[in-house]
Amino acid sequence: MPTPPVGPPEDPPTATALKLFVVLSRARAAIAAHAEASVVSHGLTITEFAILEALYHKGPMLLGEVQRKLLVSSGGITFLVDKLERRGLVRRTLCERDRRARYAELTSEGHALIARIFPAHAEAIRRAMSGLGLADQRVVIGLLKTLGTEAAALAPLPSSAED
Repeated sequence: MPTPPVGPPEDPPTATALKLFVVLSRARAAIAAHAEASVVSHGLTITEFAILEALYHKGPMLLGEVQRKLLVSSGGITFLVDKLERRGLVRRTLCERDRRARYAELTSEGHALIARIFPAHAEAIRRAMSGLGLADQRVVIGLLKTLGTEAAALAPLPSSAED
């Protein structure tokens, strides 16, 4: 016999936090679908595009900086930059201050590609965000920055091990 469903938590802070989590997750997924659709036709993953976009707007960056900016693992950034390098879009250069460190920078081909595709990508994101007006978008930016900063400052709760 199946167990009966259990309703959501009764206390408003927990119920509201859970609802916010679901709404944020669904909104992020819907917007991410627009972002991804704008780059896949160019043979790029969204993370590869993000690397090219970061280098396009920031200039050459240490691989560790790119890694932290995009929130990928060190092995992940190495793999992705290797792929972009093989395609002739990115090159690595030595860091004069630290011989162990490497910069990633766009090649002329990489610069030309991102310059060509970025405007359409920016328009796809603008369009995906158009459900909110400019003033509301600014308010949400402030609220989400606060939410992210506060969440990052909390120590994670230990997981409960079931025996």
